[in-house]
Amino acid sequence: MRKSDTGLDAAGGGVVPARSGTVQAVERAVDLLEAMADAGGTVSLSHLAATSGLPLPTIHRLVRTLAGRGYVRQQSSREYALGPRLVRLGDAAGRLVGIWAQPRLTELVDDLGESANLAMLEGNQVVYVAQEPGRHSMRMFTEVGRRVSPHCTAVGKALLARMPADRVREILRHTDFVAHTDNTITSIEAFDAALEQVRATGYAIDEGEQELGVRCVAVALEGPLPAAVSISGPTTRMTDELIDSAVPKLRAAAEALVDELARQDAASA
Repeated sequence: MRKSDTGLDAAGGGVVPARSGTVQAVERAVDLLEAMADAGGTVSLSHLAATSGLPLPTIHRLVRTLAGRGYVRQQSSREYALGPRLVRLGDAAGRLVGIWAQPRLTELVDDLGESANLAMLEGNQVVYVAQEPGRHSMRMFTEVGRRVSPHCTAVGKALLARMPADRVREILRHTDFVAHTDNTITSIEAFDAALEQVRATGYAIDEGEQELGVRCVAVALEGPLPAAVSISGPTTRMTDELIDSAVPKLRAAAEALVDELARQDAASA
């Protein structure tokens, strides 16, 4: 049953126990922000009511509070969008995630020689939050903090392949499918086929789709963090044989990161 703002059962059946040590209003505000992100960043109050199960007056109060702090903003359409103050929090969190993942990226570079990356999905774009440069004199370099569309990257394909179909559709609705090279996927139909291939193999490849002469392979983390690890390098070195040896190492790195995150969550609970 739904709970009222006071912690009473909405049907009047008495007090509903709250989770120990938590603040219900904070939990609800975070749930609303996550629901907005899942919907592509812009939603109506009625959509939030339908997805959250909270009464509209409660949602309205929470959203107005978040808007007053800049974490949500109201559009001319009267819908609400994620606000600019979240960018600062996301950037800071991304840097911390990058620091946390750096040892795993270093292990990948030591094993494979090519540049290793960690990327996360933020809204409808992919942002690189960490990189360990490769050991070769000619190597790939991706600026930490760089944001790209998911359609032209291995990390983007890996991330979207494990998401629900409606969320993928929402992201693609905001994707321009710009052709960076002749190899770039430029249609939803072709991208859907690429995602099916990723689901079948468990990894994604960028065949010079963002930059000619560059090949990349990526594996998504199978956990609550929307992130993926990858290695990238010149096509001449990123052979099929190297990719075959890289995939299990990327999977091991992804699993280790998920395990470490679970341990941290358990320790803080």
